[in-house]
Amino acid sequence: MFSSRLDWAVGPNPLARLLNTKRSTGAEVLDLTESNPTAAGLTYSPERVLRALADPRAMRYEPAPAGMIAARSAISQYYSSRVPVDRILLTASTSEAYSYLFKLLADPGDEVLAPRPSYPLFDFLAALDSVRVVQYPLVYEAGWAIDFEALAGRITPRTRAIVIVNPNNPTGSFLKMDELARLRALCRSHDLAIISDEVFSDFGFDDDPARAGSLVEVEDVLTFSLSGLSKVSGLPQMKLGWIVASGPESVRRPALERLELIADTYLSVGAPVQWAAASLVASRGEIQTQILARARGNLAFLRSKIGPDSPWRLLDVEGGWYAVIQAPRIHTEEDWVLMLLDQDNVLVQPGFFYDFEKEAFLVLSLLTPSEIFGEGIRRILGRA
Repeated sequence: MFSSRLDWAVGPNPLARLLNTKRSTGAEVLDLTESNPTAAGLTYSPERVLRALADPRAMRYEPAPAGMIAARSAISQYYSSRVPVDRILLTASTSEAYSYLFKLLADPGDEVLAPRPSYPLFDFLAALDSVRVVQYPLVYEAGWAIDFEALAGRITPRTRAIVIVNPNNPTGSFLKMDELARLRALCRSHDLAIISDEVFSDFGFDDDPARAGSLVEVEDVLTFSLSGLSKVSGLPQMKLGWIVASGPESVRRPALERLELIADTYLSVGAPVQWAAASLVASRGEIQTQILARARGNLAFLRSKIGPDSPWRLLDVEGGWYAVIQAPRIHTEEDWVLMLLDQDNVLVQPGFFYDFEKEAFLVLSLLTPSEIFGEGIRRILGRA
């Protein structure tokens, strides 16, 4: 009766079942997976946000498939006016942006290449558009890097795009300039588009001249850079994302025309958040400063506790909201996360949630309030 695109396991996994049991008994769980900035103890200015949403112009329905000029101008300002307004298309979220791009670039059964490890949402989003995700590996030595030999070997006649997450979630690794050059050459030779997910790009921990920033100025390959208020302004509830198209005009212009047709079919972005966009984007520094201070502080604490003689290993992280630690191989990842929750009331995510190729890795949110993070880390490291 139902579409095969929804042939997913829908029941809770063992970690979710144990967490539900813990919470039902009133246990105080130290949650080191917090990804919601509005629930992370940050200080917002509700009056400013609500005032921006109360713009009386929102009472008039004026559908604009690519998004209102005022909102797109605010996004252009976010990029320091490096991006013309007519290259920007608004969506209700980054997830919706992916869906639009899969519709634009791929027929049913076509493929997109996405990094491994990375955020597990790609498979679900692609499946809903009848597109197949093929993973290419990121390899870790002193830091993370794209395995270009493996990436090239996964390109087939049905490949339509390569997804980059910059910085990656959860590894926190940025694309490097030399990697971008190789990526552009690969895409040119195979006539592929680049989809660059840049939602965490404002959250780099240190300056690095080798690091590639936003891909909005790539001009030799059709490229789509994605971001949104969820991370930029710490406002996931506002439901405003965007696509910036760049590349040769001969393909960029028809791509935008087709994207606008797709957007016109749904008209999903609400008027209040579009009128509020200028205020919400302009005031992003208020939240970003807090998030960066929190993430840097938690990362510094983690580094101070995992030294060269520790049985634990902290993987290098350059930005974003997460850190990855490698656990001693005395337990499997699943056993680690279940034991920590069951016996220590500490919630972490296993690496296999993000398709790490080997064990045992634990993924920790640097967005976690520092006192909870610190106590949670002490309990974790006390296990070995």
